[in-house]
Amino acid sequence: MKVYEGTVLTVDARDTRARYLVEDGGRIVFVGEGLPEAYARAPREHLDGRALCPAFVDTHEHLASFATFHAGLNVMDARSNAQIQAMVADFARRSPSKLLIAFGASPYSVEEGRLLSRAELDEACPDRPIMMVKYDGHACVVNSALLALVEKKVAGLRGYHPDTGEMNQEAFFAVSDHVTGSLSIPELVSNIQGAMDYLASKGIGMVHSVSGVGFAGDLDISLETWLARSARSGFQVRVFPQSMDVSVARRRGLPRIGGCFACALDGCFGSHDAALREPYADEEGGNGVLYYTDGQVRDFCVEANRAGLQIEMHAIGDAAFDQAARALKAALDDTPRDGHRHGIIHACLPTEEGLAICREYGIQFPMQTSFIGWPQEPDAYLASILGRDRADRLNPLRTYWDAGIVLSAGSDAPCTDPDPVLWMQRACNHDVPGESLTVAEALRICTYNGAWATFDEDERGSLEVGKVADMAVLSADPFALGPERLGELRVEGLILGGEPYRPQGGTWLGAVARGLVSRAKA
Repeated sequence: MKVYEGTVLTVDARDTRARYLVEDGGRIVFVGEGLPEAYARAPREHLDGRALCPAFVDTHEHLASFATFHAGLNVMDARSNAQIQAMVADFARRSPSKLLIAFGASPYSVEEGRLLSRAELDEACPDRPIMMVKYDGHACVVNSALLALVEKKVAGLRGYHPDTGEMNQEAFFAVSDHVTGSLSIPELVSNIQGAMDYLASKGIGMVHSVSGVGFAGDLDISLETWLARSARSGFQVRVFPQSMDVSVARRRGLPRIGGCFACALDGCFGSHDAALREPYADEEGGNGVLYYTDGQVRDFCVEANRAGLQIEMHAIGDAAFDQAARALKAALDDTPRDGHRHGIIHACLPTEEGLAICREYGIQFPMQTSFIGWPQEPDAYLASILGRDRADRLNPLRTYWDAGIVLSAGSDAPCTDPDPVLWMQRACNHDVPGESLTVAEALRICTYNGAWATFDEDERGSLEVGKVADMAVLSADPFALGPERLGELRVEGLILGGEPYRPQGGTWLGAVARGLVSRAKA
């Protein structure tokens, strides 16, 4: 048993603030202002100006991909291609890997205003294959060594540009398959364990992982499921298979399906393939790309909904948003379900028609508030390709909240860093006047709503009696800091099941074995 004394932010239905929280056996047994005599002699931790809140939930992350890239080189902070070249050369000298991976290159955050080329990658790393993934996770640049390995697989595919080394669309997926397929099971397990430790350092105790693309036999789905069961720390993983084939979820006994890649209805703004109802303002890319017909999306949603699965689909542009909303409406008209919790991921650019459907049918939005004021995709760039009016309608958090849409927060990692403090800061300081959330609302979308989005709210997401003691320790009270100073907030600890988070550790074989045993007992 342990007593926490100080600022306790419960995020219950009334956003109650308490002075005391008592944990016993991994569960919360008391929350309130006055400590009952029964707990007076229990060990006590004084928060001393810090604050306790529910553990954060990342409601949209590519866990295996993030783990792979997190183990590689992150170049998001580079401000020139010359700097990226220097970082790659240094990384190549230090890394023992046969195939190198870097991530985060953006033509909009470097002084050259373009992606670095295959020739420039060759200068930095001539001897080993390297894949430089674009910030949005929808394209990459390869050097000559990697191109030689994949050329037969990608030549002739849409998005194949051997002159510059840039691969996007189908060519990018083929390169990604080759790279992830080269990873051994021990490497992948070690990377995922390392990623969990990093997420925990940010106060994240649960992740909704979209998986099943790029790994042979959907190995990432299996490993994430096993590792989640075997995690000694209490870290929680909820896996969404990224497939339009309902059997992929059903044969694994998973209650949900969806994500990006195979469940992406369109692309992204940075590659001009987010699907728009009106053409891009810079006349490059036309209206973008809808990857599926309305009939294909509708048929998938109807089948998955009939099977009792929770559905989530990627939609960035307004045409994709409408397509997702209409398909989910058709599915729920076909087989009405209370509490389905279907969702539209990203939901960056809504329409009045689609939003009305989402409000009426209870469709929730796992959003990325990190996209607001994102250095990799600056506001001026978005205005130049979309026009000022459309750019000002992106990620309208207040509009959604006031319409009664349940919002949750996620990173889309590896596209952005999994950082709940940043999610809150951006949500409370929207670029568009009137679209910001309050501190209480921002905290809720990062905690309770995340647990709610996968039916976990009875056990987690708020600090209430009877729930699992999954809690983050914050450096200060975010309400005292206010919206303008939220960026000063730090996560000082993560407590899962009443215990301070412990790094995963152990052998890869032991972790998988524990997961298999847990499955057999389930």
